[in-house]
Parts: sequence; C-alpha cells; structure tokens
Amino acid sequence: MKINPEDSFNPDRFDELVIGIASDMGVHDSGMHSHQRHQLLFSAAGSITIELDNTLCLLPPRRAAWIPSGTLHRAIMNGAMAYRSLYFSCTLPLSDLPLQIVEVNPLFFEVIERMAFWQWGMAEEQQRSLITVFCEEIKNAQSENWTVRFPSDSRLSAWLDRVRRGELPPRLGQLAQKVGACERTISRIFIRDTGMSYQSWRQQWRLMKAMEMLCGGWPLSQVAQHLDFVSDSAFIVFFRHYTGTTPTRYLRHSGAENQALSSV
Repeated sequence: MKINPEDSFNPDRFDELVIGIASDMGVHDSGMHSHQRHQLLFSAAGSITIELDNTLCLLPPRRAAWIPSGTLHRAIMNGAMAYRSLYFSCTLPLSDLPLQIVEVNPLFFEVIERMAFWQWGMAEEQQRSLITVFCEEIKNAQSENWTVRFPSDSRLSAWLDRVRRGELPPRLGQLAQKVGACERTISRIFIRDTGMSYQSWRQQWRLMKAMEMLCGGWPLSQVAQHLDFVSDSAFIVFFRHYTGTTPTRYLRHSGAENQALSSV
C-alpha cells in the first residue's frame, strides 16, 4: 500500500501472510530496530545503507535485501527514492534464508511491485499464487556481496568510528602508524574478525563507498579522486573487477544511470 513517509507503521500488528508498503522517501533514518516478520527491502532508485551489529551493508538500486525476523538493523536513506518494503509471516517457507542482498530480475521486480501495493486486509487465498512465485524467485536470486564487517578489536575502535563517518581507510602501512600497531598484528585482527585480509577489506569498503557516491550523483572523476585512485580508468578497472561490468553499465542495468557517467 502507498503510504506517506511521515506515517507510523508497525508490520507486526498485521495477521496477513504478506504486508507491503511503498513510499517515495527522502532523507530518513529508521534507527536500530527489529521485526517479528521477515523483511524484504528494495529501492527502485537510490541506494540504502543498512547497519547491523558490526556490519555495514549497502543496498544498490534494483537490488533487494532479505532481513530475517529478529535481526537488529538500521536503514539510512540520503535522497529521494522509490522505497518498497515487504513483511512476511514466519509461517511461510522462508525462514532458512540468510541475511543477503540479491539481484532483482524483471519478473522478481514485478512481483515486488505488486506486493508493495497490495491493499491491507487482502484475503489469504488472493495472496497465495503470487507468494509462490516470490518464494521461487527469492530462493533462486543471485546473491551479491555488498557487505563489509568491522573488526571488534578495541585498538581499532577510534579509527573505525572515523571510517563509519566516511574517512577513507588508508593503506596498511599508514594504518599501522595511525593506530600504533604493527602491520602483522593488524592483518591478524582483520582475518580473525572479518575473514578478510586488510587489503581485501579496504577494497570492499571502497567499492561500497563508490556505489553510494555514484548513486548520490557524484561524477565518476570525483569518485575516483575521492577514493584515491590514480585515474578514472584505474577506478573503472577496479569496479569491473568486482562487479563484472563498468559503473555506467551497472547503473544503467539498475535503472539508475547518472548523466555524469554517460561518456564512460
């Protein structure tokens, strides 16, 4: 159902198998919260940042985030977007799905759109056929890695607070100087707490920040410069390595192409 962004909404007070909402959101911060239902979060345009316990997720446009019931999370939106959120009863055969971000193909998109505009109070038999399609699509959707986990070691906490506020993670040698720990110690911390080397972690952070900036309308050249790439072409090679395509093609496929990228 279409709702006003200022309206209060509690999906846990409904009995229907699926409850959907659609809204044109601007700047919004949900605060940390959880639901008794599973949630599918989707933006047809614009990106959404999702904070979890020690983990940061980015939801690019035309991707969907599956958030299992009981997961403490916070959704942050920094611009106008076509926001969709679906809430599923735990009685449906979806409880084995992990928290993940998935690609949304055209059929899956149409299913999400239809559910988001359902009238509340719809009879269960009217929902069943589309729910069956949804279950097939979400289980077969291709998962994408738009998540970075933060290490929990207290020696890095002050620096990580600055990173959460947008500071660019430096190279390993520079980080060792910042936090007063040797490179080997930092490397062990990251592998232990995140399962990634520091270099891989830094690259994942840069990729997510790049997507956030591109969706926010930053020109490609400014994104490359801000994220410490030696040239625009070096940034494009980096982006293609992690996504399989260029920034322009990725955003065009997402329906969110930025005019500033049209020459790339």
